[in-house]
Amino acid sequence: MPRRRSSDKDNRGHSQRQLRVGEEIRHLLAELLERGNMRDPELRDASITVTSVDVSPDLRNATAFIMPLGGQDKERLLAAMKRAAPWFRARVGEKA
Repeated sequence: MPRRRSSDKDNRGHSQRQLRVGEEIRHLLAELLERGNMRDPELRDASITVTSVDVSPDLRNATAFIMPLGGQDKERLLAAMKRAAPWFRARVGEKA
């Protein structure tokens, strides 16, 4: 029986649980963005798509990948999303 290398685990991809949690977070973020309840006026009027969410193996950290519809004003919206990250983190934490 061949021995597993530590790099084999890294190349397998995400577990079913990571994918499920990432998809749930993606839906929560999309819902928050759709409602437009953010304080930042740049985000209230923006149409942003949450394309995917990668979750760490221990489910403690997540990285959301977003894209503005039409690809316009990427830098402005990215800066606004970084400013609003604590607000999003708190809302997702409340729902989880």
